[in-house]
Amino acid sequence: MRVLMAQPRGFCAGVVRAIQIVERSLEKFGAPVYVRHEIVHNRHVVERLERMGAVFVEDLQEIPDGAVTIFSAHGVAQSIIDEAISRGLPVLDATCPLVSKVHAQGKRYVTRGRTLILIGHAGHPEVEGTMGQVGAPVHLVSSVEDVARLELPDNAAVAYVTQTTLSVDDTRGVITALEARFSDLEGPDVSDICYATQHRQSAVRELCETVDLLLVVGSSNSSNSNRLREIGVEQGVPSYLIADGSELDPAWLDGVQAVGLTAGASAPEELVLNVIESLRRHSDVEVEQMDGVREDIEFRLPPELRTPAPRKAVASSGR
Repeated sequence: MRVLMAQPRGFCAGVVRAIQIVERSLEKFGAPVYVRHEIVHNRHVVERLERMGAVFVEDLQEIPDGAVTIFSAHGVAQSIIDEAISRGLPVLDATCPLVSKVHAQGKRYVTRGRTLILIGHAGHPEVEGTMGQVGAPVHLVSSVEDVARLELPDNAAVAYVTQTTLSVDDTRGVITALEARFSDLEGPDVSDICYATQHRQSAVRELCETVDLLLVVGSSNSSNSNRLREIGVEQGVPSYLIADGSELDPAWLDGVQAVGLTAGASAPEELVLNVIESLRRHSDVEVEQMDGVREDIEFRLPPELRTPAPRKAVASSGR
């Protein structure tokens, strides 16, 4: 059986930065540190950080006074920031810089007097954070049908921003519907959507041209991982989202000669390798790496974490 591995796959720069913030905070300040929401949407990552001393909470009220507090990669509403400030919590912000860019775009459009439309999925933490950052009413749409239902005059001065993990194709369709309806519309180009989302989706489309089965490694609550699976289905390839190799169903492999393997932006490479090992238990496997984009983007850590933690002194035994 051939296993073709998508390129790129797995961790993006925003996820790497967020995880490093938690790890370095634990090194510098000691355990526990408190993280509001899962730092990224992957249970394996969260559980590893929990073993190191991170405590994940959904409400700032769960964080003791004075405890080091980290905001997840998805971003938070301004009200959460204000609450942390009012309590004097020492905060490290792990919001992905590309999500922060969306926040800045939204604020800029509102400052210019435009009504803001957010293309995204209701209930997703990134969407909740963006809607709470803008400081004005935000209209959320996720489909062409939602655009038609917007209670806004067609000549209103409007602007849009997007959730970073959405499908480029789906977003393009919604933007086209906005352009068709509103005569005074501004917004970023489709290419302004998260680079990692675009690269991983393009790689999956290419992968699906040559495989009989697509496996996407990622968590069920990961928006970008779910979208990768959906793209496989749209391409006519049986496609499954699995957390790790333990979720591989041998029945999926019947008659399959080539398996496509990728991972969402919050899934570590070790889980991809775990899936390959699971495949090896059912068949002889030949692994091939696809050609694709090589990502070399890095995002800077907060200033407090750019210097290494001081080394702990080792007490002499006197011998």
